[in-house]
Amino acid sequence: MTAKERILNAVTGKPVDRVPWSPFLAYYWEHLPEEERACGQIEYMKKMGADPLLRGFHLLYRSERRNCEVLSKRAGNTITNTFVTKVGSLTEVRTYSPEADSWFLTGHSVRTEEDFRTLQYIMENIVIEENLRDFENAFRHLGNDGLYVPSIGLHSKTAFQSLVEQWCGTEALVYALCDFPDVVEECLAVMQERDRETVRISVQSSAEVFNFFEDSSTTNISPAMFEQYTAPEINEWGRMIHAEGKLLLHHACGHLKDLLPKIAETEIDILESVSPPPTGNVSIAECGRKLPEHIAIIGGIEPTFFRNCTMEELEQCVTELLNDRKGSRYVLANSDSCPPGVEYEKFLLVSELVRKFR
Repeated sequence: MTAKERILNAVTGKPVDRVPWSPFLAYYWEHLPEEERACGQIEYMKKMGADPLLRGFHLLYRSERRNCEVLSKRAGNTITNTFVTKVGSLTEVRTYSPEADSWFLTGHSVRTEEDFRTLQYIMENIVIEENLRDFENAFRHLGNDGLYVPSIGLHSKTAFQSLVEQWCGTEALVYALCDFPDVVEECLAVMQERDRETVRISVQSSAEVFNFFEDSSTTNISPAMFEQYTAPEINEWGRMIHAEGKLLLHHACGHLKDLLPKIAETEIDILESVSPPPTGNVSIAECGRKLPEHIAIIGGIEPTFFRNCTMEELEQCVTELLNDRKGSRYVLANSDSCPPGVEYEKFLLVSELVRKFR
């Protein structure tokens, strides 16, 4: 059985020769020596005996921001970006952390009623266009050696979650929904239409599965907010994707325990990057009990555990996961991302364990 067949069969409940093992190399990959990265992630994973599941490697559309000028100013480890339009300006702040080797959003740009109207204007003036050619070439080249899962959504997540993560932050968004909900929801409607356009384009491609990096977690969204603002958009995407005979994958890497009853009712086919504590707050076994049988699960190896565990502890963890999910729709993976410094031998051990498991 090829890697692609194995993954697709596993998530759709068809027979497999073994459980797929599809590591998520975000953060780990970027810190590998250049000579190791030269072969590319696909060959790297094939060499370790994994089944390449390439999450979000492609966008099948391009977006152009019109009638908006972006001005950037750097001072030391801080960058200030200002979005300038004829109806107003929005300013965000990003700060570089040398320890994490990453830029973090440290100042959101949208707080007031006027800010939401400016954001709505920006969204109204974004043009979405088809961008399929590079993906189709990569798709043909990959063949059955793995599975590309392109991202959908203007910000690769629902409009509401992009307000949470990119534009407002949870606190400011909650206050805005209390103080001027009609303004927020009018802005959301425009953002959702841009998202809808990305889905309309993406389903025309050869891709079989589509991903959105929702990062769902009760650390930044309540079950009630998920039900009212997030689930309806997910369900619309699901219906559009299912109409073309394709699958929808929901990347949910945070605290899911209290969201699972709501997630279980959505139109998704796969819940990806499910993680036990401390990254998440639910075990794979509990997640499996709370989701309907038709929703597949990907994940299980908590990232900090993967970094710090002994080989013996990793073997015990993987064996327990394989036993618990035996016969179910499951793909084994390290959840969400992979810390730099995980020994390559750990990947090889997991590859060995899934091949030996019966």
